Amino acid sequence: MTLLASLGLTALQAQPQILGENHALLQVDAQKHYLMLPVQEREENAALRVIADNQQVQTLNVRLAVDKVDYYVPLDLKRFGADRLLLDINFRGDRRTTGAVKDFACWREMTFSDTLDTQNREHFRPVYHHTPQYGWMNDPNGMFYKDGLYHLYYQWNPYGSQWENMTWGHSVSRDLIHWEAQPTAIEPDALGAIFSGSCVTDGNDVVAFYTSAGAHQTQSMALSTDGGQTFRKFSGNPILTSDVPDFRDPKVFWNEEAGVWNLILAAGQEMRIYSSKNLKDWKYESSFGKEYGNHGGVWECPDLFKIDGKWVLLCNINPGGPFGGSATQYFVGDFDGKRFACESMPKVTKWLDYGKDHYATVSFYNAPDNRRIVLAWMSNWQYANQVPTKQFRSANSIPRDLGLFTYAEETYVSVTPSKEMLAARGQKLKKPTEACELVVDVKGSADITLSNAKGEAVTMHYDAQKQTFALDRTKSGDVSFSEAFPCVTTAPTYGAVRQLRIFIDRCSIEVFDAEGRMAMTSLVFPSVPYDALKVKGGKAVVYEVKN
Repeated sequence: MTLLASLGLTALQAQPQILGENHALLQVDAQKHYLMLPVQEREENAALRVIADNQQVQTLNVRLAVDKVDYYVPLDLKRFGADRLLLDINFRGDRRTTGAVKDFACWREMTFSDTLDTQNREHFRPVYHHTPQYGWMNDPNGMFYKDGLYHLYYQWNPYGSQWENMTWGHSVSRDLIHWEAQPTAIEPDALGAIFSGSCVTDGNDVVAFYTSAGAHQTQSMALSTDGGQTFRKFSGNPILTSDVPDFRDPKVFWNEEAGVWNLILAAGQEMRIYSSKNLKDWKYESSFGKEYGNHGGVWECPDLFKIDGKWVLLCNINPGGPFGGSATQYFVGDFDGKRFACESMPKVTKWLDYGKDHYATVSFYNAPDNRRIVLAWMSNWQYANQVPTKQFRSANSIPRDLGLFTYAEETYVSVTPSKEMLAARGQKLKKPTEACELVVDVKGSADITLSNAKGEAVTMHYDAQKQTFALDRTKSGDVSFSEAFPCVTTAPTYGAVRQLRIFIDRCSIEVFDAEGRMAMTSLVFPSVPYDALKVKGGKAVVYEVKN
């Protein structure tokens, strides 16, 4: 049975007009809501232009199937308001190896549908982590809290499960665990794809700031008057430009002490800080980063906020992470609305999380009770496009609250699971399941092993003398998709660990020192769930995590 038949769909049997060995036109009657495009991930992206009434109304890149369909993605036909559309498609693959365009599987397998089937068919889709309904997701964007709702926007590809067509997807939640998908928030335009950014609330309005990624990266803004559901782009975009190639990811916030709006963004291997009175006109104030921290890759996705009297600057970097690829470093210091001064020596590097799969960490604007709540993208650029899922790729971390602690005369950021994770804690279980929390009380050094009947295992070791925690996923399940995936990660614990909280959710393990001094986030892909637990040097309790 073909994938098309298994989904209960009937093929369109489209008849393309072949214009050359790489070029075709397809006439489409917009009688139904969606045209389901068949995707084959190993193929090159085809460039697709949607034309209505002789006007180009959308462009996108999609890996149209040549001889095999991996999954389908929807093209919304009704949004264009035309009864008939023309698809202008340029294929980029080598026809000597893929064959003639007229014989491609995509023409046989395209279909119309009035409904969009987002039923989960993925073995590894998390139970209690945020994921997109379908397609690729990376950085969390524009997060804010307003009127009882947490809003999460995210870098999204609606037309495939690999990075492309960057758009802002949108989800909302009342408890940071149960997320409801919303309509697409901000789509690419003539200035480029929509890269990462932030949102602020100003009275009843929500203002979004994002990077327009065209021939060069510039900063743009958009306004929502309906609580963040829909946005109207500012007619004066772009609002900030630069001659630096990597110039992106604006984070905007109201600085009460300075009485101004501040904006911080990444420019190569430094952060640039601006100020404004009206959110439209921005004055450059200073730069931070030269010789400070890790410079193994491009700096990205900054955040700047105050905790307990000190300012924290988050700096995501790729590559350069402590175990390769992408990771989140941070700096603690002072900020006067114009300049950030780091209190540590320049060569000191502090990591927010010591796992391989914690990146693009940013915080919610206007979170209640002055909490500093963050989410991270739970993957690594070394293999994010290759992990063994198809319908979707990538999840966000569980919500985490940040604080401060001091160790050996240095100030560090603490990371603890948000209190909402305690509210989701269910009944005690006799053994681990695919979605659970382990609470492990330790006295001195400890070894923790999660395993299944297939011989797959994750081993963890806390060394009380060295004050380190290590996680070994080299035999955790499927590790074949990337040489960078099987590894052992090790973190300092900055003191004695008394209790560990370990969150398991189908394809991820997140480990926290209960006092917040250590966090480690790791993807795993076991063929069957880990259902056996062995603890040496401690006592564990297993809890259900309610969805």
